Amino acid sequence: MANFKASCRDPTAQNPPNVSSSGSGGVCMMRNTWRDEQHPSFINFISSFLKANSFRLNFVPIAPDFIFNCGGLSVAIVFVTNWDGNNYLPTFSRVKKLKEQFAHLYIVVTLPTREQNDSFVHSSFKLWNGAWKAYICASSRHRDGL
Repeated sequence: MANFKASCRDPTAQNPPNVSSSGSGGVCMMRNTWRDEQHPSFINFISSFLKANSFRLNFVPIAPDFIFNCGGLSVAIVFVTNWDGNNYLPTFSRVKKLKEQFAHLYIVVTLPTREQNDSFVHSSFKLWNGAWKAYICASSRHRDGL
């Protein structure tokens, strides 16, 4: 337990896994289809960044875009980069299903226009009653006066 990294440890874990002294900070699992939708240089950057921070990167067929696991704590991340206010139910259905599976789930939504931002806020309050706040909205302030 002396080699266990406290910054990564899940304090609620009953039986945390043994962490070797190999310098591994954790594992990042990336969804295959998400990887395939990105530019190869971006994937190389992510891989290098993770390696520099002692994370292994695995490509797997998972529902979230990323799962970070470090010392028994798993954090799932989903990226929504093409918000469609007219077809939001598939996105929210995916999030609802993942929310039931992961205690630590974060959704990163890019909203480059005021209309997309307004649509997202309206849709999320309508479906979630504003109760779930694990969304991280990334907007472009240089467009539409945001």
